[in-house]
Amino acid sequence: MILWREGRVTSERREWDGAVEYEVELEGQTRRALAYPALVGRPSVGQRVLLNVTALQRGLGTGGYALVVAILDTLPADPPAGPGHLVKARYTPLQAMVLGVDEQESQHHAVLEDADDLRGLPVVVADLHSALPAIVAGLRQAAPRARVAYVMTDGGALPAWFSRTVAGLRHAGWLDTCITVGQAFGGDLEAVSVHSGLLAARHVAQVDVAIVSQGPGNLGTGTRWGFSGVQAGEVVNAAATLNGRPIASLRVSGADARERHRGVSHHSLTAYGRVALAPADVVVPDFTTSLPEVPLTLRAGEVPPASAPVPLPGGNPESAAVGDNPPIPLPELARLIDRQVRAIVAPAGRHREVRVGVEGLLEALRESPVGLSTMGRNLAADPAAFLTAAAAGRHAASLLSD
Repeated sequence: MILWREGRVTSERREWDGAVEYEVELEGQTRRALAYPALVGRPSVGQRVLLNVTALQRGLGTGGYALVVAILDTLPADPPAGPGHLVKARYTPLQAMVLGVDEQESQHHAVLEDADDLRGLPVVVADLHSALPAIVAGLRQAAPRARVAYVMTDGGALPAWFSRTVAGLRHAGWLDTCITVGQAFGGDLEAVSVHSGLLAARHVAQVDVAIVSQGPGNLGTGTRWGFSGVQAGEVVNAAATLNGRPIASLRVSGADARERHRGVSHHSLTAYGRVALAPADVVVPDFTTSLPEVPLTLRAGEVPPASAPVPLPGGNPESAAVGDNPPIPLPELARLIDRQVRAIVAPAGRHREVRVGVEGLLEALRESPVGLSTMGRNLAADPAAFLTAAAAGRHAASLLSD
């Protein structure tokens, strides 16, 4: 069920591509609210707004905003008439119609009508949205001129506008295009499926590398199969079916206290080991040589760089996530990862193990134009998570010269 509330806009805080953040007066308190002007219009200070406060009331991290559903005092103007009949968030009260890159009214329809081949395009697959900037950092260090597409699936946030990471990478010139697929929307290009989204990356955006993950947010129930990252295995299959080069970026943590996410997360082991039926390059970071010197915890009073995202309720990147442990030393973590990946790489599994050194990647990560935060932990709190993702980007760059 949805929890509805009425609020009044008291100030506009900031905006990024596709989204505006407000302060609203809500039941005698000041709260943060988020509006997507393309969906609901742009409220002004003093106007009453209808809010969805479901996630806010539950104290969720990534989704912990009050969301503006409608401006109560005035209706927004109708958008300009245009082509497109792809409906996203279908049959919900906020369903939106967009122009799909692959539909008949699109100027790109002829290009994609019979497209069926990625021609070896490296496709880096990740579970969490937080891996995106780290993958790009590793890629750019080795191939700074590579054109990169982010293909956002609908396992997390549906609007790409929610992601400050995508907006920041775009403005910094680190990301060339964002393609939203399935029920996700708000990208530079809209596509029906992961398959058509990848083909659009190759033949329309003409990128050198595609990175695929769910949007911000991650649904997990603590069960073997109840998590949104299952999609990662399906993306491997799609990339392989279309003659791409799937690269599996492992979800790794040296700090998560939950056994199922310690070392290589069971999300990666399940998605790549059970769901992915086509072979992929599984990138295993080599922590045994040229180990980076990483401060394992923030010193008292130390804060992340100014580029780090402003924390959302329940998801403060300046502090450890609930239930964290001190990070495992990287040499010890390397041994754990080695044991865990044996089941999914040859000869026991179907995937190709690719070992990638992490020397120099810490410096690449520190140059990120956006903050690095995964499950409430920043680079200092869980360096292995970001180094592993950056290693996948480094491997993708190595394939560009093949």
